[in-house]
Amino acid sequence: MESEEFLAPLSHDQFNEGRAYPENTLGALVKAHTTQTGFPVLKKVHLALVGVEEDRRSGTNKGCAQAPDRVREHLYRLYKGNYQVRLADLGNIKAGATVEDTDFALRKVIHALLKKQVVPIVIGGSNELCFANYLAYEQIESTINVVSVDSRIDLAGPDSDFDAQSWLGRIILHQPNHLFNYSALGYQTYLVNPAHLEMMNKLFFDTHRLGQVRAGIEEAEPVIRNADMIAFDMSAVRQTDAPGCASASPNGFYGEEACQLMRYAGMSDKLSSIGIYEINPALDRSGQTAHLAAQMIWCFIDGFYNRKKDYPFRKTTDYTKYHVSIKDLESKIVFYKSKKSDRWWMEVPYPSDKRLKFERHLLVPCSYSTYQTALEEEMPDQWWQTYQKLSF
Repeated sequence: MESEEFLAPLSHDQFNEGRAYPENTLGALVKAHTTQTGFPVLKKVHLALVGVEEDRRSGTNKGCAQAPDRVREHLYRLYKGNYQVRLADLGNIKAGATVEDTDFALRKVIHALLKKQVVPIVIGGSNELCFANYLAYEQIESTINVVSVDSRIDLAGPDSDFDAQSWLGRIILHQPNHLFNYSALGYQTYLVNPAHLEMMNKLFFDTHRLGQVRAGIEEAEPVIRNADMIAFDMSAVRQTDAPGCASASPNGFYGEEACQLMRYAGMSDKLSSIGIYEINPALDRSGQTAHLAAQMIWCFIDGFYNRKKDYPFRKTTDYTKYHVSIKDLESKIVFYKSKKSDRWWMEVPYPSDKRLKFERHLLVPCSYSTYQTALEEEMPDQWWQTYQKLSF
């Protein structure tokens, strides 16, 4: 594979702790890059783990560079589901001479995997590695959607240092810009500057408070289904469930909710990369946070092998089409419901001269409750935000 020179192999003893993994565990099935086996052949591989040993921009969370190997210790003891797992572990990207060197290596590795249609599962490292992940989409996609599961919104001013608390600002300001939509999932209001929320609204990005998501976690599924790339900061999980993170909060998602969100991510036909960041083994208790991260990755894998393959649309006969009239809206809103998965999408019109650039964003994932909102002649927020971006 291109860029394999950036990936350091796992030592044989480190990988299997000096013993063979039991039959049907992920450790027994994974094609691992080790000192004995060399770099794995990626033909027919669907998913690839990439560790990143970088924490120089992590602020108070120094030590998160050690997370990848700690997560592996728990992940490879887990048994696979009732499907054939085609998973590779490519090893770790070591911290470069500079943090920019690490960014460059991660960008190249993810870019190479995306071209091979292999989904990277990045285990960080600190959260600003999301920026390198984002840059990997240049020359592959015209525009992408990003979802961040985080207790905060990592947006800072243009003059701020680039770190784990400012990576989103770098993405927004980067030129050429190919970010179509950003969704903040699970933020806690008292941890977010109100000016940052106002900025999100002005950019027609969507934000979802922790309480809103936990009150109906199934409503997070369409948000996740719309993403090309997901960044999961472990500070989004409450401290009692994931103590191994310097910015952990008493409130947050429960461990099982974090696993549910990861399963939604795996089931999305559109998602092409995901990363879990800010796990700090130095602050962990009995490996609890690393163990939870391993189960989250297992849930992502389980979701991936339960994809319904109903997006992009295959045959119109596989969907039920609904037309809903909205007061003061000239055209009707068109909804589609998949007969295979019962999932919903809504159609958003666009200026004809912008079709090529935004073609993939004409159908917006939604839920049945969004359809019910339209039936009550209320404009769905997702429809309006998408329409504003398409018309801009």
